[in-house]
Amino acid sequence: MRFFIVDAFTDRAFTGNSAGVALLDEPADAAWMQAVAAEMKHAETAFVVTSPAGPKSLRWFTPAVEVALCGHATLATTHVLGGEQTYTTKSGELRAKAADGWVELDFPSDPPQPTDDDLSGILPGVDIEYTGRGVENLVAVLPDAKSVRTLEPNLEKLKRTWTGRLLVTAKGDDADYVSRFFAPGVGIDEDPVTGSAHCILSPYWSERLGNKNLVGEQASARGGIVRTRQDGDRIHLAGRAVTVLSGELHV
Repeated sequence: MRFFIVDAFTDRAFTGNSAGVALLDEPADAAWMQAVAAEMKHAETAFVVTSPAGPKSLRWFTPAVEVALCGHATLATTHVLGGEQTYTTKSGELRAKAADGWVELDFPSDPPQPTDDDLSGILPGVDIEYTGRGVENLVAVLPDAKSVRTLEPNLEKLKRTWTGRLLVTAKGDDADYVSRFFAPGVGIDEDPVTGSAHCILSPYWSERLGNKNLVGEQASARGGIVRTRQDGDRIHLAGRAVTVLSGELHV
């Protein structure tokens, strides 16, 4: 079967977020997909059944667990397949299209709900303006972009909270907003660029900034840019991608 490595949310190789993409002729065993993802060691590996017609089954695995939604691996998959695609997933039906060097994803919005979670032990010495929860992730809003860029969270304490995933964000300096995403609870200390996190970021910042069309920067070491457009209870995420490897799996 064909296998690809794609750098997503970037137009330059070895930046953005790297994803594995496996093209399957038929559904595969979950244990086998998990073993492949553990072997590849990317933040997520996508497995898509390339049926000739109708929606394609799409699943995502980190090196440790299956996840319900992954933006950058969906972008990578659509970059490989090209054109307009419809996927059946654990997060419902998702649509995507590749055109003019960009891939646009149509994802469900996940506006955060305010909480009183005490994150001071996870983010020591940092002022926290707001805490909230999305469907799977904690979110913390910090006073400025510098606080996000220089942050050193306590990952061991984060791993023991709820789902062990934390999105940290602030108003941007170059982009509209800046973010970082830590997920030791699913085997990823820091994710380079997280499409699904922008399902939380887009509704939050669109309301706060009074603008439905925004540009987000994920300030990881590899870095990446995500364009977002708020559309009611849906989010349109757009980014570029680069294929850095293609080959075959012989297992």
